[in-house]
Amino acid sequence: MVTGGSRGIGAAIARRLALQGANVAITYHNSEAKAQLVVKQIEETGARALAIAADGGDPKAIRRAIDEVMRVFGGLDILVNNAGIGLFNDISAFTDEDFDRIMAVNVRAVFAGSQAALPYLGAGGRIITVGSCLAERVARPGAALYAMSKSALVGLTKGMARDLGPRGITVNMVHPGPVDTDMNPADGPFSDDQRSRMAIPAYGKADDIAGLVAYLAGPESGYITGAGFVADGGTNI
Repeated sequence: MVTGGSRGIGAAIARRLALQGANVAITYHNSEAKAQLVVKQIEETGARALAIAADGGDPKAIRRAIDEVMRVFGGLDILVNNAGIGLFNDISAFTDEDFDRIMAVNVRAVFAGSQAALPYLGAGGRIITVGSCLAERVARPGAALYAMSKSALVGLTKGMARDLGPRGITVNMVHPGPVDTDMNPADGPFSDDQRSRMAIPAYGKADDIAGLVAYLAGPESGYITGAGFVADGGTNI
């Protein structure tokens, strides 16, 4: 299951996992047409696919989505917590509602989804969360709330890795840097500034992140847990 799998990095992850033999369920919020396109692309690989409408800010919706995956597929081996939102502003301008929304979608949903998946994940199970290079280093102003939400996931990942290691379940994170998506386009208003901070002065592709997630979802990564992998073109070095 890939949350927020209708577009961008989430869609690339869903397609990549299907190519590696997984049946894939995705969640989406408003992008039903894009979600159904991803379903079609997955099915063209020979895998089964499912799109589930779920607001990432509603923990009950995330839990219902897990139940739907079990009803349709009969099992769950990999959970990719990808859904997230970005709110950027001067710290003095954020509202209480901004704080609550970003924590609900970027943090609470990861907790709720992971907890709901636990009864179904067995030995060899994988929980992989998409974070951000801003969890480690905030390279520009306006990102305080977003960076805070992604930093919180580092602690959650490490804690879950400790709890779930005895069950043979690994828990890891992938931290993208600037990736060309509709959330942060390579020709957007902040793109030149972001490129100037990279060792490789070019935006990444969603497939770059999908490949790393696929590795962490596969058998070769069974001895890796509680770890975070940064793919940011050298933004943070």
